Amino acid sequence: MPWLASGDAQALLLTVKLAATTTVILVAVCLPLTWLLVRRDSRGRSLIQSLVMLPLVLPPTVLGYYLLVAFSPAHPPGSLLARLFDQQLAFSFTGILIGSLIYSLPFAFRPLEAALQQSGPALDEAGRVLGFPGWYRFLFIVIPGIRPALVSAALLCFAHTLGEFGVVLMIGGNIPGETRVLSVALFEHVEQMNYQAANRLALTMMAIAVITVLLSQWSGRRHDRF
Repeated sequence: MPWLASGDAQALLLTVKLAATTTVILVAVCLPLTWLLVRRDSRGRSLIQSLVMLPLVLPPTVLGYYLLVAFSPAHPPGSLLARLFDQQLAFSFTGILIGSLIYSLPFAFRPLEAALQQSGPALDEAGRVLGFPGWYRFLFIVIPGIRPALVSAALLCFAHTLGEFGVVLMIGGNIPGETRVLSVALFEHVEQMNYQAANRLALTMMAIAVITVLLSQWSGRRHDRF
């Protein structure tokens, strides 16, 4: 008998796909965004930081509700987004991806911002003294210099997305192969009092979380050696 039933295995693959896609997009967006904020003393910096950190204190179901309303074709944001993505965003993978990007944003933004504030300007100045152009300094001096924070941000973002429930459930519901992620599948098993399947899913999610923490610690220790 396999560890996970076929439907739960499908939910696992969909969850990994969602977490990996969210992580790649957020790291790619947050790296230049945080670098821009660190380098420039912008008046809107505090406002941007507050908006980015809002998902940490906003209840997931509240965020999911407002995103569901925004995605509705009956409202201007939803109709515009539907035309841009050529599909209805509510109860779709694209919809839960957008929700995950917003909800996990602080977990990619904060580690990168802190690392760049601490060592980014010094690394950039060293490259400037050596005569390297700005894009070269950022890609080949600044980013390698904050590699532990980059790895930490990616792992935190990935692990956080794996456990999302409220936002995903509000936006995506429970559609197998489309929006049924691990947390939703676990909730469904508990509702049906199928505790054996629920326990297997919970242990799977816990194992992934432990591996993520160990990888983060290993990466930090390896960087310290060098």
